[in-house]
Formats: sequence, C-alpha cells, structure tokens
Amino acid sequence: MAYDERLAERLRAAMGPYGPTERKMFGGLAFMIGGNMACGIIGRDLMVRVGPQAHDAALAEPHVRPMDFTGRPMRGYVYVAPEGIETAPDLARWAARSAKYASGLPPKSGR
Repeated sequence: MAYDERLAERLRAAMGPYGPTERKMFGGLAFMIGGNMACGIIGRDLMVRVGPQAHDAALAEPHVRPMDFTGRPMRGYVYVAPEGIETAPDLARWAARSAKYASGLPPKSGR
C-alpha cells in the first residue's frame, strides 16, 4: 500500500526541528531519530511511537487506535486516523510526542 504523499510533506515539516532521517519500510515511510523509529505513515494513517507508559493515554484520545500492523497490537505504538491530524497543530503535537520518545532511547550504533 502506498503512503499519503501529502501527509509525508506535512510530516517532514513537523519533524524537521528534530533532525530525523527517513526510511521506507512496511510499505510506508518511517521517520527515525538516532536510528530509532519515531513515527511514520502507513496508507493515510500516522503511526506514532509513544512508548509503553504513554500507550493507554494515547489510546484515550480521539481518532487513535492500537497499531496492529502484524495482526497483533504493539504496545507503545498507535495509529492516528486522518481526522486526528487534519490541522498543523495536531500533527505537530503527535510529531513532538514521537520525537520526544525516540530521542530518549539510546542511539542505535552505526546510525
């Protein structure tokens, strides 16, 4: 499945201050910080890494559902539907959450 190119442009702008790298994976586009996935795009959905401690709080927000890419939900990751990221401030808030979590992880060697 191709990812939403317009969302990719918007997410590049929102993630820019955090200095991510991009990697095509899972048929979508991932934004990495220190070699750790922060967020990405699968189809029209934003995939956000919030971490295990923030997982339940993220799921309580509108337009958010568990990330179940493999058929099993992955704790610490959520999908945000297009309705949850329609505005620039909403997208920026999710980008910041993902960048904060990924930046707190040890960098992966060689990246």
